[in-house]
Amino acid sequence: QVQLVETGGGLVQAGDSLKLSCVASEQPFSSYAVAWFCQAPGREREFVAAVSKSGNTYYADSLRGRFTISRDNAKNTVYLQMNSLEPENTAVYYCAATAYWKVHYYSLTNWDYWGQGTQVTVSS
Repeated sequence: QVQLVETGGGLVQAGDSLKLSCVASEQPFSSYAVAWFCQAPGREREFVAAVSKSGNTYYADSLRGRFTISRDNAKNTVYLQMNSLEPENTAVYYCAATAYWKVHYYSLTNWDYWGQGTQVTVSS
């Protein structure tokens, strides 16, 4: 059972940057693909970005170029660097993991383990 803990959220102004971290309890961490999802008030949880076991990265089209996902297997950590934040990015950000990479990586149901989330609030 993989346990995931997200940190790094907070209150920022539009145009600022934040870097979220997701630390996993399981080793070897390289055996898991990891993703970030976000859920804004009143909306469904949505795919943000994913990184495969081999390090390939995938992004939601609307966030490509502003958000960057990366992993440090030695630290059991996946990061989400968020630049040029907008009020529309206000949400709870969750990381998720799976040992079995699936084609439809953007689907919630394809991820087996979830963290508790970290709140990101972007003021205008």
